[in-house]
Amino acid sequence: MASIGIFYGSSTGNTEAAANIIQSRLEKADVKNIAGISSMDELTKYDLLILGSSTWGLGDLQDDWEVQINNLKKLDLSGKKVAFFGTGDQASYPDTFVDAMGILYDAAAETNASLIGAWPVDGYEHTESLAVRNGKFVGLALDEDNQADLTGERITGWVELIKKN
Repeated sequence: MASIGIFYGSSTGNTEAAANIIQSRLEKADVKNIAGISSMDELTKYDLLILGSSTWGLGDLQDDWEVQINNLKKLDLSGKKVAFFGTGDQASYPDTFVDAMGILYDAAAETNASLIGAWPVDGYEHTESLAVRNGKFVGLALDEDNQADLTGERITGWVELIKKN
């Protein structure tokens, strides 16, 4: 069984809650707040990394990730898989919905990791996002403000998807 590390940045608790639900759907995974780790090298201990962030303001990365993003880019994650999830508000910020997830994706793309977990854009009501590539989100997009009733179902489907990778 591959070792799994879920690393998140959360300011209001929505991303932390999502990380814990994702963990509950996996056989075994460690969940860690990115603000509480002593070194980004900790990420290299896992075969599968799941990185999550909320999006703030007009497409900004969550503060704790903002502090670590350059350190993430410097890691060598060759042979590892990385999946992403993000939280945002597609009604209030339809043109920057889950942009932080796209920012994490771009940073992880510099690490030589295999990036997995693309998720359909169907059922969302945003107009634009840095997290959309080739017609799909780069990972799981969640909106606790407007579509909280879909969170559990979306997490379950997405976890099944990444288990197949």
